[in-house]
Amino acid sequence: MLKKNDIVEVEIVDLTHEGAGVAKVDGLVFFVENALPSEKILMRVLKVNKKIGFGKVEEYLVQSPHRNQDLDLAYLRSGIADLGHLAYPEQLKFKTKQVKDSLYKIAGIANVEVAETLGMENPVKYRNKAQVPVRRVNGVLETGFFRKNSHDLMPLEDFFIQDPVIDEVVVGLRDLLRRYDLKPYDEKEQAGLIRNLVVRRGHYSGQIMVILVTTRPKVFRVEQLIEQVIKQFPEIVSVMQNINDQNTNAIFGKEWRTLYGQDFITDQMLGNDYQIAGPAFYQVNTEMAEKLYQTAIDFAELKKDDVVIDAYSGIGTIGLSVAKHVKEVYGVEVIPEAVENSKKNASLNGITNAYYVCDTAENAMKNWLKEGIQPSLILVDPPRKGLTESFIKASTQTGADRIAYISCNVATMARDIKLYRELGYELKKVQPVDLFPQTHHVETVALLSKLDVDKHISVEIELDEMDLTSAESKATYAQIKEYVWNKFELKVSTLYIAQIKKKCGIELREHYNKSKKDK
Repeated sequence: MLKKNDIVEVEIVDLTHEGAGVAKVDGLVFFVENALPSEKILMRVLKVNKKIGFGKVEEYLVQSPHRNQDLDLAYLRSGIADLGHLAYPEQLKFKTKQVKDSLYKIAGIANVEVAETLGMENPVKYRNKAQVPVRRVNGVLETGFFRKNSHDLMPLEDFFIQDPVIDEVVVGLRDLLRRYDLKPYDEKEQAGLIRNLVVRRGHYSGQIMVILVTTRPKVFRVEQLIEQVIKQFPEIVSVMQNINDQNTNAIFGKEWRTLYGQDFITDQMLGNDYQIAGPAFYQVNTEMAEKLYQTAIDFAELKKDDVVIDAYSGIGTIGLSVAKHVKEVYGVEVIPEAVENSKKNASLNGITNAYYVCDTAENAMKNWLKEGIQPSLILVDPPRKGLTESFIKASTQTGADRIAYISCNVATMARDIKLYRELGYELKKVQPVDLFPQTHHVETVALLSKLDVDKHISVEIELDEMDLTSAESKATYAQIKEYVWNKFELKVSTLYIAQIKKKCGIELREHYNKSKKDK
């Protein structure tokens, strides 16, 4: 039985979803950081229990031909680039496999073609936003990134996947914080002033926003600091302060202040201009986000008379991208500031057929139905937790014939697609898009299409159902109604059941399956 600190020779046979190597020893599965399939290593056991264990590479005996030998290991240790040790073409293959595996294992789908992952031509230096913690390390104020699975700061100046101008701004701010002796935050003592630096930069506009996240409103000599950083970086159009005095891992608190300029930057996506506020969600890889959204638009095959619902609409990026090609767009977002951003962005681009509300997506969907709004296309771009069951049911009740699903978590997407299929939608197309090169994350676009009852019927018969008695096989209309309500929360009429039976070729006979009430 292996125990902690044992050293054993193993071969890596696979990668986990998060990019760790997988080895099998004595019936146990071990997970090993910085190890790739086909590599043979000496592994030191770090932790082991009855079924799984964790190890680290003590020595490489045989290395993979796909290993990126040039990667600074700091990017692996910090988690900034947890797949950076794998050559980029192999990263794309890995991500395609993740999508296929999730659809098969979670949704039971094996017969839908998953296209090869769309990659970047230059898969580094792409992030348009940085969130950088500020801490004291060996008595000196530092900026950098936390070591993986810890809050120990690793000082860094080059973040590898961030816009290099953003890296320069972070270093410039760090030096000014040191010059003015502004105290970094201390998590253990719950003391200090500067918690985080957040920097946004427009991919096309070059405009820069700086956000100082502090524990209290008063910042000593902040005017001088702003004057100096603007002198170094004249592209800065906004300096914001966010006050977060809570003992929390959340980056932002609730209070915002504008210290200089405006409270947004402007950038472009797919030909539209967008105002991007400090807390707003905006895809961090503009180049690949355009490919992601364009893929969703192409999949949807937009028509002039389309009525579109844009659920989880953010600041309106995808909804406003389709607005000029369709009849109407109805967007819903739960964050009030994002809804206001959406309305401003519609006005900014002269778009008058897009309407936004602040609500949960499922509530808005139900309200729109009551108002007689009948969408033909629903766009969804939910957070990592995916869609709620109530939203999925509400969206299918609209009768929309197409649903374009943009996902940042293929596991929850597969779970949701499984339910959509049960409710009468078919998965037609799947396209992974690499918005996060050098990491294990992948975005996916999936197109779901409503099945036409005139042309399609799915039948699943278990072997033990073949011996039903004649009495058991004759469900009454009341039983059918009850089943549909319990399963889908849909009310159906006797006439509707009869019409569906007729369309499916099921013969209707006198009193064949009517309840006593219907006779």
